[in-house]
Amino acid sequence: MPIYEYRCPSCGEKFEKLVRFGSDAAVHCPRCDSDAPQRQISLFAHTGGASDSAPSYSSSSCATST
Repeated sequence: MPIYEYRCPSCGEKFEKLVRFGSDAAVHCPRCDSDAPQRQISLFAHTGGASDSAPSYSSSSCATST
């Protein structure tokens, strides 16, 4: 089950919720109980550029057989 990030437009609360695939159940804000939170784009789903701590997967580092 994926974890989605939400933001409530009523009170501004930001929270995460574990949501089952295919579920159409309404998500409610834990602070004000609004049923209109908006799902946000998660930063950990973003694939950025290479960093010193991340492994490099360039094609030149792979062994290929011809």
